[in-house]
Amino acid sequence: MNFQPAYAGRHVESYYAATASPMPDLSPPEGETRCDVCVIGGGYTGLSAALHLAERGYDVVLLEAEKLGWGASGRNGGHLGSGQRKDQEALESMLGKGAAHDLWGLAEDGKALAKALIRKHSIACDYKPGTMNASFKSEHADWERRHTDKLHREYGYEDRRWLSKKEIGDILGTDIYFGGWVEETSGHLHPLNYALGLARAALKAGARLHEGARVLSYDRGKPTLVRTAAATVRTDWIVLACNAYLERLEPRVAGKIMPINNFVLATEPMSEERKRSIIANDAAVHDSKFVVDYYRFSADNRFLFGSGETYTRRFPTDMKAFVRRHMLRVFPQLADLRIDYAWGGTLAITLKRLPHFGRLAPNVYFAQGYSGHGMALATLAGKLIADAVAGTAERFDVMAGLPAPTFPGGTLLRWPGLVLGMFYYAMRDRL
Repeated sequence: MNFQPAYAGRHVESYYAATASPMPDLSPPEGETRCDVCVIGGGYTGLSAALHLAERGYDVVLLEAEKLGWGASGRNGGHLGSGQRKDQEALESMLGKGAAHDLWGLAEDGKALAKALIRKHSIACDYKPGTMNASFKSEHADWERRHTDKLHREYGYEDRRWLSKKEIGDILGTDIYFGGWVEETSGHLHPLNYALGLARAALKAGARLHEGARVLSYDRGKPTLVRTAAATVRTDWIVLACNAYLERLEPRVAGKIMPINNFVLATEPMSEERKRSIIANDAAVHDSKFVVDYYRFSADNRFLFGSGETYTRRFPTDMKAFVRRHMLRVFPQLADLRIDYAWGGTLAITLKRLPHFGRLAPNVYFAQGYSGHGMALATLAGKLIADAVAGTAERFDVMAGLPAPTFPGGTLLRWPGLVLGMFYYAMRDRL
């Protein structure tokens, strides 16, 4: 799978790109340059790493192949959620209770960090509090109610409140769900403007950010040389923040992740009354299916609905129709709405659906594979990498210690097995 297009000098068409805050073009580097840390990738991980390293006094050069926030960081659903991609019961079973508590605390740190950065740097990204989970099956609802009680009792997390079938039906304009939960310390936002806000903060802190600067190779040495088509960067440290776009740049970790595509639409704006008939509390919602439906309202009252996955580099030819079909299964009353935008994005998943952090000898740090749960965790990853480069690696090492098996068949044969597995679980959703 090759997800590397030629540099277009613009973002992929989407509602987010159409409403992005103005940002000057950042030219690619030329000739030779020197820095302390070279960050490869301009999404949340790379931008957070560049910001936190620059604030610590490091000379940072960031190289982004496209535009800053061009990948999943600028195209996702905009949900800033709690916890890891795996629930606490699964983490306890897999890693033990102590590690599960550590991972819950780190995820809460990531959520708090994102909100703190928005406040500190006055990032205009339309942040709104409130997220909900909607149980698609009755057994999902039973499990989520028990898990909510577990979070209260064993993790001291009181913000999550269980919702009965009637209560969730009173909030959402559909009767397909069997219950769910709501919490206010999570929230939702304009993901591209959040990324661009991190970029402005990093620039202000002294980081040097470049767009249209695809990295072709780097040497395994310290210091090392990082090469683009027009420049060479000599650096002491490298941060790999490529995620789904890593491709062949670093074969040592490429087989740990699998790129997949997900899709989002944006309707025409709704009246306030109609908006409240769909999501009365203006929260961001995701359901409990394996292939998740997720939705919320933008600041200008457009309904943003995400669903559907593909596992090759090809996107559906009619993305509006592709996602609209999923939306109308949940909200058939929206059939009259005009669809103004639809777009896709590529994210990286891991076999265990846990993020993959680590070091590669002699001087490379990386974080990848957020499995659809990256806004808080990728922001945190950048800070933890900055801490580790500076010599404080305890929290980074917790994340780096998570199991990260290679996909069977590595990068060549991982795709057929993944498709079969995804098809199996998608059929379970339908049944």
